[in-house]
Amino acid sequence: MKAQFVWPAIVAFVLQLIICPFMIPMLHKLKFGQYIREDGPKEHMKKAGTPTMGGIAILIAFSIALLCFMKDSERVIPLLLLTLGMGLIGLADDLLKIVFKHNEGLKPWQKFGLQFLVAILFVVYLGATHFGTEIQVPFSSRTWNLGFMYYVLAVLLIVGFDNGSNFTDGLDGLLTSVTLVIAAFLWVVSMIAGGTMTSAMSAMIGALLGFLVFNTNPAKVFMGDTGSLAIGGFVTGAALLLKIPILVFIIAFIYLLEVLSVIIQVAYFKLTHGKRFFRMAPIHHHFELGGWKETKVVTIFTIATAVLCMLAFAAL
Repeated sequence: MKAQFVWPAIVAFVLQLIICPFMIPMLHKLKFGQYIREDGPKEHMKKAGTPTMGGIAILIAFSIALLCFMKDSERVIPLLLLTLGMGLIGLADDLLKIVFKHNEGLKPWQKFGLQFLVAILFVVYLGATHFGTEIQVPFSSRTWNLGFMYYVLAVLLIVGFDNGSNFTDGLDGLLTSVTLVIAAFLWVVSMIAGGTMTSAMSAMIGALLGFLVFNTNPAKVFMGDTGSLAIGGFVTGAALLLKIPILVFIIAFIYLLEVLSVIIQVAYFKLTHGKRFFRMAPIHHHFELGGWKETKVVTIFTIATAVLCMLAFAAL
């Protein structure tokens, strides 16, 4: 029993330490480097050419560790497939950026369409297995039965926070560090719920810790959309399976803040015919251009996530 709590993390961590040193030179050789947006912070231009698509290593380490120690396949396998499905969308996006040598891959309608498709398939599975449409009400012992609306809201939650995760991945170690805290919270909730899904949370913690060794500032590799979309799918899928989807708005508030900052920036720009609400969006760049060092932004956002996760514990 104890093995599923700890060993998936250890195995995933060790796998990352083996995979990344082989993968990074290979990505260099294949010229799978990151293309930096020209209107971004000038300090980021030196990152051009840093290997991307490191999310492949996260998915490999996570999948192997999870499959070796999973207990509840009825829940764990769908979560794995959701994570891999979103990761494949990100992989296609990353490959298109590399092939066409610019910072845009899939067209927005293509990316959204594929995300909705993967999210719908996951939710259809939940319905087909009579998973139930009840969710926990924060700060109470009650549950709400949302009926059919559960499936609609679940799809929107997955797609919305998947894009929030994608926008968060803009600084060395930012998404990795923030998600480590979230995964730790989900690990504890899974333990409280009986531990049947703990292997998944543990495997993700190990995969992220191992990746952070190479992703911390200055990053030797970026996860790319391959990793960021996979992570967004993992977090929302785990929350749905643990019946705590409302708490995603608390524990993954940074994801939400990042995507909202982009929406606000675009809307304000159009309404004011060219004025900007933030110095730059997503919001982590706003703080950078305000004088914060990249490492400070990562630290503050991670601390904020830790505090929010403590609040979420109070809501259980």
